[in-house]
Amino acid sequence: MPNIKVFSGSSHPELSLRIVERLGISLGKNVLKKFSNRETSVEICESVRGEDVYIIQSGCGDVNDNLMELLIMINACKIASAARVTAVIPCFPYARQDKKEKSRAPISAKLVANMLSVAGADHIITMDLHASQIQGFFDIPVDNLFAEPAVLKWIKENIPEWEKCVIVSPDAGGAKRVTSIADRLNVDFALIHKERKKANEVASMVLVGDVKDRTAILVDDMADTCGTICQAAQKLTEAKASKVYAILTHGVFSGPALPRINGASFQSLVVTNTIPQAENMKRCAKIQCIDVSMILAEAIRRTHNGESVSYLFSHVPM
Repeated sequence: MPNIKVFSGSSHPELSLRIVERLGISLGKNVLKKFSNRETSVEICESVRGEDVYIIQSGCGDVNDNLMELLIMINACKIASAARVTAVIPCFPYARQDKKEKSRAPISAKLVANMLSVAGADHIITMDLHASQIQGFFDIPVDNLFAEPAVLKWIKENIPEWEKCVIVSPDAGGAKRVTSIADRLNVDFALIHKERKKANEVASMVLVGDVKDRTAILVDDMADTCGTICQAAQKLTEAKASKVYAILTHGVFSGPALPRINGASFQSLVVTNTIPQAENMKRCAKIQCIDVSMILAEAIRRTHNGESVSYLFSHVPM
């Protein structure tokens, strides 16, 4: 692949290596470090003049540091005369702050979109945005890839008698995602209605649908402290579901998440590797990981070659 350079930020180097391995190229050389006052230092160690540059950085770990590192890398490539700079952000930072919940609340996802554009990004590739309308915050092209094809593949390969399962959304916001998966598997779906007292704390839950003596598969885009998903699993167990699985795109797992998962009634909790999961999998045997590097690599290849990316919305590249 001529005229392409792929650089990795420090948030998820393992995913970056998998992507370039799939593309059959090597990672671009760069040096990322911190000054003693914690300012971020970036040095791009090879020419990018006239090149199509892709910078891979996920919104996880030290989110603010990683976001700043991404902005500086984009700007460094842009002022070094790169032809086009694409930010590959598997997990988009601040995606949950996408609207005004109350007076004087910021819309931080829009602010991040502005920062990426001002830094010099020409194109964004991301996966399973918390709200797909975030694409409208940008005045540059955004490809929002879906983990859904990989999720369907995992269900068919790993859940016995999946034809009789029920796909469940842990909240009303995920109903569209769940109905799409249920339609493609030709199975039933259910929904859990929740009410929050405050952020990260659920007051009450009501199950809408029948899961008695059937395998229930909870599907959501993100799990942070895992309060909602674990309470949803408890609700499904009380409703006499025979087995409960959870499938999530972004496993943030902050605060008390891992002890909660260990104490919950999941057969397994499946996440993609948009966020590093090696440490979490060591501490929690229930966590399993789906590799999505081939979807991101194929999106980069198709973008570079000027091909359609929509094929990836319904297929997992071989």
